[in-house]
Amino acid sequence: MKDICIRDLSKSFGSRKVFDSLNLTIRGGMTTCIMATSGAGKTTLLRILMGLENADGGSVTGLEGKRFSAVFQEERLCENMTAADNIRLVSPTLDSQTVQREMTRLGLGECHAQQVSELSGGMRRRVSILRALLAEYDVLFLDEPFKGLDEALKGHVVTYVKEKTAGKTVVFVT
Repeated sequence: MKDICIRDLSKSFGSRKVFDSLNLTIRGGMTTCIMATSGAGKTTLLRILMGLENADGGSVTGLEGKRFSAVFQEERLCENMTAADNIRLVSPTLDSQTVQREMTRLGLGECHAQQVSELSGGMRRRVSILRALLAEYDVLFLDEPFKGLDEALKGHVVTYVKEKTAGKTVVFVT
């Protein structure tokens, strides 16, 4: 698996420099955790890596032809669709037994047919995580993926994510 190489990356919003001459290598097949204070540019970096934002300068290599999956900070679920349909939205070839089994593993088995608008924040978060993990991807981006989960549930979800992403390239921001 190819490394992702970030060289001399810079990004500003008006007169505010988010980062200047950022250099980082993200190892292929491993989880890289990026930790910094709020407002330090973590989400901006992920957006640049996913092609959702343009850098002002520098280069990123190693992402050419790669498929991405992501858990964003905010929920990006379709409110009027069921939890299971939200998961299948990005992976239409997933069979319903697989979706049901994985939802059950994350404590969501009883709500597979519920509309997302009826789910609690923690349930919605787990649907977002499942949708990202069950998609076909080469690089997984996780932007504050466990926010809104209580401590007991967070431990279970973290273990599940670690199991599902073993040997894959993951960029985790917290």
